[in-house]
Amino acid sequence: MAKTALVVGASGIVGSATTALLRERGWNVHALARRPVDLPGVDPVAADLQDAEATAAALAALNPDAVFITTWLRQDSEAENIRVNGAMVRNLLDALPRPTGPRHVALVTGLKHYLGPFEAYGQGVLPQTPFREEQGRLDVENFYYAQEDALFAAAARDGFSWSVHRPHTVIGLAVGNAMNMGTTLAVYATLCREAGRPFLFPGSQAQWSRLTDMTDARLLASHMLWAADTDAAHDQAFNVVNGDVFRWQWMWSRIADWFGVEAVPFDGTVRPLEQQMAEDAGPWRDIALREGLAEPRLDRLASPWHTDADLGRPIEVVTDMSKSRRLGFTGYQPTDDAFFALFERLRAERLIP
Repeated sequence: MAKTALVVGASGIVGSATTALLRERGWNVHALARRPVDLPGVDPVAADLQDAEATAAALAALNPDAVFITTWLRQDSEAENIRVNGAMVRNLLDALPRPTGPRHVALVTGLKHYLGPFEAYGQGVLPQTPFREEQGRLDVENFYYAQEDALFAAAARDGFSWSVHRPHTVIGLAVGNAMNMGTTLAVYATLCREAGRPFLFPGSQAQWSRLTDMTDARLLASHMLWAADTDAAHDQAFNVVNGDVFRWQWMWSRIADWFGVEAVPFDGTVRPLEQQMAEDAGPWRDIALREGLAEPRLDRLASPWHTDADLGRPIEVVTDMSKSRRLGFTGYQPTDDAFFALFERLRAERLIP
């Protein structure tokens, strides 16, 4: 019989990629979101994880073989991030009936596990790169840690296996997502081409000239499914990146070439996208109306604040994948190809011209 999965945050970058892969592999998929979208062959589940009673009612009849938690809600402070996002994981796992057979729960967090939360991002004493899973937690409050603790407590209570997946910046498609570098850069490049503006790197010297890596949403989905199906990967935390490393001074030119704009060499001046794109809502709406695009709202496509946070780091960020490799995960995705595949899909779905 086909296995059954519950994908939490199914409309997001990671959740939608996970849902697609599960369907491809023959799983029955329940897709949970606050506002579910209709997807072929997927059972939509509407629930707000901040509402414990409503979540319990929505999930009372489900007994999934695997649960994939791919969602979070950004708050105004880290204290609120901890309160809200920790409660969301607790409410979800409290709402599910106790498993009557094997169950695996995968939680997606990220490299802020090693870099610190938004309020203290890249500050203080950080682990050496490449980041390795055994480096553990920083001595600072972090909503990722709160999510993990809620997962660990529920697993001890209910007897399911778990895995934690820590991607770097994720490349994938979603509209209205809070952390979306790939689409943000696609929109920015389109605006630069339209107005004849220079395609200026918005980040730091460290990110321009030192090594980094990223994570394709499709590879992350594959990694989570591998962990769910691999006994040796149970009750483990994993880094998840594409497997290649690059410097932005190379990748910036690759992206510029794809869009037919000129990549301006970085001159040492940080020019955040939040500033560069501050007046672009009107120009984007004009482009969308002229080209018949599906989304005229710039704020639904671009998240300049998050791209600025990633590209503005003062340190090199590279990630070790040895733990997964030793246990048999061999997935690999060149990052430039991941960007190009996303850009092609954005065009195909009429999100960029």
